Amino acid sequence: MDTVGLWTVFGSEVLGTGILILLGVGVVANVALPKTFGNGGGWIVIIFGWGLAVFAGVFAGATSGAHINPAVTVGLLVSGTDTYAPGVAVTAAATFTYFAGQLVGAFLGAVIAYLAYYGHYNDPEAAGTQLGTFATGPATGTVKDNVVTEVVGTFVLVYIILRFGDTPSQLGPLAVALLVVGIGASLGGPTGYAINPARDLGPRLAHAVLPIRGKGGSNWGYAWVPIVGPLVGAVLAGGLSHVSL
Repeated sequence: MDTVGLWTVFGSEVLGTGILILLGVGVVANVALPKTFGNGGGWIVIIFGWGLAVFAGVFAGATSGAHINPAVTVGLLVSGTDTYAPGVAVTAAATFTYFAGQLVGAFLGAVIAYLAYYGHYNDPEAAGTQLGTFATGPATGTVKDNVVTEVVGTFVLVYIILRFGDTPSQLGPLAVALLVVGIGASLGGPTGYAINPARDLGPRLAHAVLPIRGKGGSNWGYAWVPIVGPLVGAVLAGGLSHVSL
């Protein structure tokens, strides 16, 4: 088996996660921002858009196994696998390389989505809607409720991936995409289903630094929920992935 270098892993995860976030943030922007052709398209458009974003991201990041999500990396780590992808051994350096590539890719994907919708983001009528296109937030409920929702949603994602394949690319891009659509339809209502720490943190950082007119704050008080919840869900999924039931 040929060894895949960590720079290759980093670049693959940047590209895969970047495509994921570009299309994912893009579909929310198309639905939420005023004066777009997709304005008001609703939740069904958003969940299918995110599913197709995952589909594209998995293909784009295939060289590294297309984790494109720190929760997937953590789930694989906890499951006891020897490799993150063919040619990529599980090491501390590899783990942090995946995390770095995912966060950088998520940030860049969000920035490119902003540029694609530049006029709409800076439209005075968009004030108050921009953050929701970048990052998740609670519809209602307590912080505990929202953490539980993210734990459950991420557990489903990572557990199914680990049960049917060692990486998303082995499970199949279409299968993962449909899984994400299903999670969004069934469990996405309370929190917007981050189920991916990089998916929320990278775009939230982009929102914080981009010069968006009338953007308001980045709601950093909530930002830990879509990080901690998915990581807890990933640890549970990794721990249970090889239990015979």
